[in-house]
Amino acid sequence: MNNKKPLRQWAHGADMVVSQLEAQGVKHVFGIPGAKIDKVFDSLNDSPIELIPVRHEANAAFMAAAVGRITGKAGVALVTSGPGCSNLITGMATANSEGDPVVALGGAVKRSDKAKLVHQSMDTVAMFSPVTKYSVEVPSSDAIAEVVSNAFRAAEHGRPGSAFVSLPQDISDGPATGNILPANGSVKAGAAPDAAIEEVAKLIAQAKNPVFLLGLMASQAENSAALFHVLEKSHIPVTSTYQAAGAVNQQHFARFAGRVGLFNNQAGDRLLQLADLVVCIGYSPVEYEPAMWNTGDATLVHIDVLPAYEERNYVPDVELVGDIASTLDKLTARIEKPLILSPRASEILVDRQHQRELLSRRGAQLNQFALHPLRIVRAMQDIVNDDVTLTVDMGSFHIWIARYLYSFRARQLMISNGQQTMGVALPWAIGAWLVNPGRKVVSVSGDGGFLQSSMELETAVRLGANVLHIIWVDNAYNMVAIQEEKKYQRLSGVNFGPVDFKAYADAFGARGFAVESAEALEPTLRAAMDVNGPAVVAIPVDYSDNHLLMTLVTGAGQGIGKAIALRLAKDGFAVAVADYNAKTAKEVADEINRNGGRALEVTADVSDRDQVFAAVEAARKGLGGFDVIVNNAGVAPSTPIEDITPEIVDKVYNINVKGPKATAGKSSTPAPRPAT
Repeated sequence: MNNKKPLRQWAHGADMVVSQLEAQGVKHVFGIPGAKIDKVFDSLNDSPIELIPVRHEANAAFMAAAVGRITGKAGVALVTSGPGCSNLITGMATANSEGDPVVALGGAVKRSDKAKLVHQSMDTVAMFSPVTKYSVEVPSSDAIAEVVSNAFRAAEHGRPGSAFVSLPQDISDGPATGNILPANGSVKAGAAPDAAIEEVAKLIAQAKNPVFLLGLMASQAENSAALFHVLEKSHIPVTSTYQAAGAVNQQHFARFAGRVGLFNNQAGDRLLQLADLVVCIGYSPVEYEPAMWNTGDATLVHIDVLPAYEERNYVPDVELVGDIASTLDKLTARIEKPLILSPRASEILVDRQHQRELLSRRGAQLNQFALHPLRIVRAMQDIVNDDVTLTVDMGSFHIWIARYLYSFRARQLMISNGQQTMGVALPWAIGAWLVNPGRKVVSVSGDGGFLQSSMELETAVRLGANVLHIIWVDNAYNMVAIQEEKKYQRLSGVNFGPVDFKAYADAFGARGFAVESAEALEPTLRAAMDVNGPAVVAIPVDYSDNHLLMTLVTGAGQGIGKAIALRLAKDGFAVAVADYNAKTAKEVADEINRNGGRALEVTADVSDRDQVFAAVEAARKGLGGFDVIVNNAGVAPSTPIEDITPEIVDKVYNINVKGPKATAGKSSTPAPRPAT
């Protein structure tokens, strides 16, 4: 490329900044003006780029992140100096950990004032460095194009993330010299090395229980398309993190074990525990902590655009580093025949399908008010078709939706797990709608998260955004509450007062709805969906089943123990069925799973302390923890007292006294629980 053409003279650096944004293909800029950055805002008046004023800087970054996640091209935020930048940091940290490409431009004091105690002086480059891929101040007016262009390169390539550019006021207001650099759309990595791909193909051919674990990068459109072909040819079971929602096509639903995350107690977790080969595609440990799912017994393959970030529980045996879609295409070509599922893997997938059907029926039948989460998810599934984009905030509802609401379009469902930031859903929805104005967007939050970004209802009304926001109302930070209750058996700082969300929405000029009975849920949602513009629906939710209670029952293979295990499962408990007879324990666990419950079998002789300890650890690992222990195992010899031998006494003592003592003692030892 010839870079020797005459340099252009610009009246203002701000004009050059805007022209560089145009060259990058930017369609929208989200932001709030201020004195140190207002010349860039002024220059946008003469640009085809649409300027979207927002009501908080963090929301500017969230909207830009939605643009970035859906299009793969960085969304842009524009803020002023000082608090304008500090307000932005949560949005930038969220985008970076979620893999969303965002470029933010922040105003700064004049370079000559940097060392002075002046209004809104702040070292924003240092502030953003830990939470972005790139944080640079423009050092001189002739470096504007270079710094801005490199910000886009950093944000969009490799594993996407956020980039920050500091614009001193004297550079944006003063004259500039330089030429605009072309966009970097031609940058593309190649596939991983052929030898490494061949090695993985051989591992797949040799494996008895291989599993694909999908991460966020697998849900990029081109990667999802390549994934379709490898699943079609290999028939390998697949599970995904919450953030990879939509990566699996509906044609492969029978081999999809659902999503995993936060707690190790889903069908996908059972497949991962069974696996002798785990192939991670576009996965980052921030999505689901490896210690939660990696048994250490399986061969581990990492397929991504970057080498693995190694940690104790994530050390891949083979890494395929390169363009994910190209790598998957080459891997597909080397797969010779489809996998024949092992009986255990087939059983897990069949059980999962039965659970889907049972939970769907149960969701439709739950008529209490406030509403059960499954009932709300069931109603939402009916309105979220392939043409609807769904954005999900952080809270207890997040888990219910992530587990039980299905999507089959790449990036159809936007969900957070990197920072688990509250308040993202509504700004994400506005950004998503701007990308595809003809597509309805549904966003979901709790009443706590909604009020952290609800001021953007005004933005949605101003734009005429076709967005429906659903609020699950319980007057509490419930996801925190269930953790506090489990850890401390009491609550602190989680409850707050009610809000009339219908009136609140109406006050902004949106259409407000409130569900006031169980029977009104579906009609109200349909009416809200029919609104061509911003609408809000408030739905009271009953989270009493939120605890996901789990229990360990000893002697559960037959008789009273079996009856206890079956009844607990019917009442919603997840059950670890412990018995000295492995066959009967498995039969009881299988019966629970077939009927829509969640159970695993554990073999243990309660008279053996080591076996008891192993059983407790297996229950913890398999269910993600438990809340109830039923010491049912016991013996009552009918031998006449004069015929009782020391061996009989020892047996009774070991089973009836030592066993319960060991079970209770080991169970009361605190175990690390996943952070949520």
